[in-house]
Amino acid sequence: MSHVVVIGAGQAGSSCVAKLRNGGFEGRVTLVGAEAVPPYQRPPLSKAYLMGDMPLERMFLRPEAFYGEHDIDLRLGCTVKGVDTAAQTVDLGGEVLAYTDLVFATGSVPHRLPAAIGGDLGGVFTVRDLADVDGMAPRFRPGASVLIVGGGYIGLEAAAVASKLGLDVVLVEMAERILQRVAAPETSAYFRQLHADHDVDIREGIGLARLLGDGDVAGAELTDGTTLEVDFVVVGVGIAPGTDLAAQAGLTLDNGIATDAQGRASAPHVWAAGDCASFPYQGQRIRLESVPNAIDQAEVVAENILGAGKDYVARPWFWSDQFDAKLQIAGLNTGYDRVVTRDGGKAVSFWYYKGDRLLAVDAANDPRGYMIGKRLIEAGKSAPPEVIANASSDLKALLK
Repeated sequence: MSHVVVIGAGQAGSSCVAKLRNGGFEGRVTLVGAEAVPPYQRPPLSKAYLMGDMPLERMFLRPEAFYGEHDIDLRLGCTVKGVDTAAQTVDLGGEVLAYTDLVFATGSVPHRLPAAIGGDLGGVFTVRDLADVDGMAPRFRPGASVLIVGGGYIGLEAAAVASKLGLDVVLVEMAERILQRVAAPETSAYFRQLHADHDVDIREGIGLARLLGDGDVAGAELTDGTTLEVDFVVVGVGIAPGTDLAAQAGLTLDNGIATDAQGRASAPHVWAAGDCASFPYQGQRIRLESVPNAIDQAEVVAENILGAGKDYVARPWFWSDQFDAKLQIAGLNTGYDRVVTRDGGKAVSFWYYKGDRLLAVDAANDPRGYMIGKRLIEAGKSAPPEVIANASSDLKALLK
């Protein structure tokens, strides 16, 4: 009997097994997850769940009963010890599963602070899984002092929650500006002002020299020589693809598990999807860290296991919620040489161009700008910059 084993019970893994069953796959399906809870949404971890506004059950991607009802063998709290691609087996430690197809949906892992600068002190947290957030949540109490290390979206989201809960927040970003790796100066400036309006102390061009404390963190020394008293630290300095198991299995790696356009990895009958996978895109190889990519790519892999022979066509989009701002991003801004701002007051969007070609849109509280920008980019169309810059112009007319 055919047997598909999916390693990683996150968004991609859950989407893959559901698509297999919905697509009529009648063989065995096993979903292996390291955590002890069913697959859940990760974005609310640093927002609604941390705020206490969303109970755990509402975060589940599907009701726990779904897996049994669809004859999916859900293995929770289970760590894969090794993969033998020649024998087509997965070692669960005490049990070996034979597969006809194997899907790596191993996600990503957060970068951590080195132990040499205090990264192993108590009270130092990353934001990646349920255990991380459950560990830090009791410390989010009014009047507490938190240091956020890293001015990317994860760090800024954590800073926003901390500020809303009444904490004293200092955020340090070693680069010249927050969001420098992922966004234009205009988007950085928008969020810098938003956080300043909520009393978040953002310090750019300043890194962490070391954390101070005996057992538990009590302070921090910054690279400009200043010291801070802190009750705890949240680290948001990026993530890396979860490729350790794939490396042990001898798969080709290239900024993640390298796949072809249909999701196949370098070994026969092995596939990859989600944060851990890199794939061809417009003449280059990319890896996308987003929920939509995890879902869409995993579903294409499932279809291809069923014989569809379908290329994955990525339509990059992302989002971030901070205070009363909902940022929606369409496209990839790599290689932009011009940014056009459309300022409609509360609704603001930043449109990235390379020459005359529209690459991406960052839309803050501007769902119309986001929707139209996304449709233009996906259709391979652009918009005259002078029309975009005029906040009174009719964007919908651009779609005709």
